[in-house]
Amino acid sequence: MFVLPPPPRYPSINAYNAAVANGTAPALIETNNILSHPTGPEYQLVVGEGTYVLKEDLHLATPPPHPSEAPIINPNPLATTPQPATAGTKISLLSFSSRSSAPLLYKVDTNRSARSGGLSGSIQEHPAEDRVSADNIPGSSDGGGTSVTGSARATLSIGSAPAFGEGNSMLSATTKDAGKRRKPKNNIAKSNSSFISRCIVNENMGKRVQERPADGYFAFANINRAFQWLDLSSPQKADHLTKILFTKGHCLCHDINQVTKGPNHMDIIMGFSTGEIIWFEPISQKYTRLNKNGIINATPVSEIRWIPGSENLFLAAHMDGSLVVYDKEKDDLAFLPEENGTATNGTSEQTNGNAETAKLHVDKSVHSKNQKFNPVSFWKLSNQRINAFAFSPDNRHLAVVSEDGTLRIIDYLKEQLLDLYASYYGGFLCVCWSPDGKYVLTGGQDDLVSIWSVAESTIVARCQGHQSWVTAVCFDPWRCDDRNYRFGSVGEDCRLLLWDFSVGMLHRPKAISVRQRGSISSRFANPLQRAETQTTGTTRLRSNSSLSASDEDEHLIEHPVEPRANTAMLPPVMSKVVDPDPLCWLEFTEGSILTSCKSGHIRTWDRPRDVANQSEITLSST
Repeated sequence: MFVLPPPPRYPSINAYNAAVANGTAPALIETNNILSHPTGPEYQLVVGEGTYVLKEDLHLATPPPHPSEAPIINPNPLATTPQPATAGTKISLLSFSSRSSAPLLYKVDTNRSARSGGLSGSIQEHPAEDRVSADNIPGSSDGGGTSVTGSARATLSIGSAPAFGEGNSMLSATTKDAGKRRKPKNNIAKSNSSFISRCIVNENMGKRVQERPADGYFAFANINRAFQWLDLSSPQKADHLTKILFTKGHCLCHDINQVTKGPNHMDIIMGFSTGEIIWFEPISQKYTRLNKNGIINATPVSEIRWIPGSENLFLAAHMDGSLVVYDKEKDDLAFLPEENGTATNGTSEQTNGNAETAKLHVDKSVHSKNQKFNPVSFWKLSNQRINAFAFSPDNRHLAVVSEDGTLRIIDYLKEQLLDLYASYYGGFLCVCWSPDGKYVLTGGQDDLVSIWSVAESTIVARCQGHQSWVTAVCFDPWRCDDRNYRFGSVGEDCRLLLWDFSVGMLHRPKAISVRQRGSISSRFANPLQRAETQTTGTTRLRSNSSLSASDEDEHLIEHPVEPRANTAMLPPVMSKVVDPDPLCWLEFTEGSILTSCKSGHIRTWDRPRDVANQSEITLSST
């Protein structure tokens, strides 16, 4: 059998375009990643603690359109026709070193005592809540923890939240493969699927994975219709370990399972512009397609995350305003809302309620007995796209932001909406939790970063400094404690901004001391305690009946926009253009800040040396 030679490589897409102009380029080409080390004062970030210096710029090769794609010639910027969903380069980082993990600021025991109202012992909502400890799980032959069978199987630390769907026997059926780490079925390198164009595997992949240092980072990155697996700890980090080119869809989002990760096994999920999802295991190069041809939901996947503690379950946000929980090992079945679905605003439930008026409509509950096929659960939030969501450090809550300009705080274990906030104007694009779970950050089309207090159910401050849409926000856990916080944000203005705020500085904004009528937030130390005192049957949440009559003001789920005069304004401590293209992703590690842009530049900014050395001294002393 005659095999065609591999296509030629070009150093950049510009070189390929030149070859096309000369008529010397073939139909399919492969471009290389480019690693550079720019220097100069324009590649430095000066902050109070010192100077961050650009260590390297890794430019991912943008693949040309597939021959089956119709070329877009001279697009009309004013056209109103629907455009295919696209996303900039997003990165999923993975390290096997415990030292690389962020400091744990969330105090489980303190919150447990608060939730239980000061009573001795913990809340036992489920009989097996504390039955599994992460410290007691032995290692299996493939480098991961020994698994428990069933969709709800989870690795829980002592005192943590119960697993999603715990108590539903249909999600925990035992099988003959108990304790065995499962892998996808299909070989991606030999795939004949029309969805996958090519898979290019580094010839030294196995050797490089085995010989790499344990404390380095793997990176999984999407760029246009390509998905790359990179080793950021290698001197040859520009050479991908694996690159997959897709035919019919672009990868918009992806995530790594932190429960099942090991030197010999990694579970990656990818969400696509076609609505399809791929479960990928890069060591074995195996994959499985879920939601094939959009059988469950045909709209693009804007965000995808593994449910904390779960080996099998992950949550995908679709652009029709739906949140869908999938099991990576279940087959798909065309989805129809269940007849006993509930429309819920907070704890009020109306059977077969109207999804148009409900702020959270449960079309299928995780507690449903019909769990043979995907989806595991299906929630409808609105008719506009969900842009991002984030799980809280206590593994009980979900913060969801949408194009309709709302931030929802959801108790996803109980499938209940707790709070709903509105943006100053426009849609929200990104969201994250503080490491201690007390605050939520949002950024969006109002060019602002907003700080929300979950416990007090109010906005704490608006952060003004961006000149365009804010696309990513992230806390720096290595510069946070129980009173002082550092976070960063990036946006379409190509800027990276760093912010500091402290509890004392922002505790009383200008006119915030006069609380709005209807707020009981100051009476409770944390949102879980507030949620447990709520009563059902009405669209409003009542305060604890043990309070005096004068204290029994009603607490609304929906919170109106706070006027500017009542809200503290926070300036950045650093603002700098760090890329020629709009930024779309931000992450903090112990030694650096990482950013990426829409054209595929991944930039690593080293922390100030004296600060890094001081952290090393602190770690060694502890």
